[in-house]
Amino acid sequence: MTVRAGREFLAIPGPTTMPDEVLRAMHRPALDIYSRQMTDLTEGLLADVAKLFATRGKTYIYISNGHGAWEAVLSNVLSRGDKLLVLESGRFAVGWGNAAHLMGAEVEVLKGDWRRAVRPHEVAERLKRDTGHSIKAIVVVQVDTASGAQNDIEAIGKAIRSTGHPALFMVDAVASLGCMPFEMDEWGIDVAMSGSQKGLMTPPGLGFVAANDRALEAHKHANMSTPYWSWSEREGTEHYRKYAGTAPVHLLFALRQAIDLIHEEGLENVFRRHRLLAEAARRAVAAWSEGQVLGFNVAEASERSDTVTTVTMGGGHDPAALQRYCKEKCGVVLGTGIGDLQGQAFRIAHMGHVNAPMLLGTLGVIEVGLNALKIPHGKGGLEAAVEYLGETVEA
Repeated sequence: MTVRAGREFLAIPGPTTMPDEVLRAMHRPALDIYSRQMTDLTEGLLADVAKLFATRGKTYIYISNGHGAWEAVLSNVLSRGDKLLVLESGRFAVGWGNAAHLMGAEVEVLKGDWRRAVRPHEVAERLKRDTGHSIKAIVVVQVDTASGAQNDIEAIGKAIRSTGHPALFMVDAVASLGCMPFEMDEWGIDVAMSGSQKGLMTPPGLGFVAANDRALEAHKHANMSTPYWSWSEREGTEHYRKYAGTAPVHLLFALRQAIDLIHEEGLENVFRRHRLLAEAARRAVAAWSEGQVLGFNVAEASERSDTVTTVTMGGGHDPAALQRYCKEKCGVVLGTGIGDLQGQAFRIAHMGHVNAPMLLGTLGVIEVGLNALKIPHGKGGLEAAVEYLGETVEA
């Protein structure tokens, strides 16, 4: 017996649930890719992507996922043999470093911890020891969707600048863009990248890169560049060069509608919605953790992200059993533990197209599953989330 009906609700950190308006936007004929309508669509999207990154730099749209955007960044600013410093706070910055290694870069990981954010003072200390400036670039994620850690990108940027080190500062905003503040120019970021399938509420398949003048200067001397990823190859009067070929027309229709919805709500309101829903989720997890089986993966409250909460499960209990119950009996798909947390955690996504009914429904389903599977947990998690929102969201 189940209590589910209709399509599953995705409470996973990508691909996230898409608004019906975005789905409908794709249900139309393709454009003439040489028309003025097509070029206007591209120019508007490139300008809006720049606004989301908060930069006056150049922006690029790739037909790719986030891993492709990683490669776009690396290939445009590095040469083979260049040294890259990776700031670890989970899985994904290290994954970016692995890509760089395969492409011919020398990679050093500044060892971190899956239970905490990057420490800016550790970054500064490492750069001060690099007196010969062998490190050419530094990569970090704003939010690691495996660990649930949220890095203070502004503080890391200040730490880098305090040393006077010339390395490029490069940030992965896949799990944060359009969900929380990101100030590329103000925070001293040289290159930023993201993807379409999380906060931007669009199907997987679009990657975004923004580059400032320092990055564009480095590009002139980089020798990893290839025709598809090259920024230089995407310049020129022919519109098709913006995509290195045929434009992904229907994905662009979806992105246009998604960004319009963000504009309609207002970016600051979007950020506030994510903060409120994230804290509601954390209130529920805090209540459940009183049973001493569930807990937060990220130890410090201030370092837990506003887009995904990673919940550990101990005491010999299997998070996969909870995930199966929630999916098969109730139609809610939770994120699985990945990397070092495989078999030890589940993840609750609260990013992009998410509102109070969606989140409270997800938390309620988790409580149903905990009760059905007799997994020890503190009572009142859903009630704690409801109480928090009731006290915080004005009448």
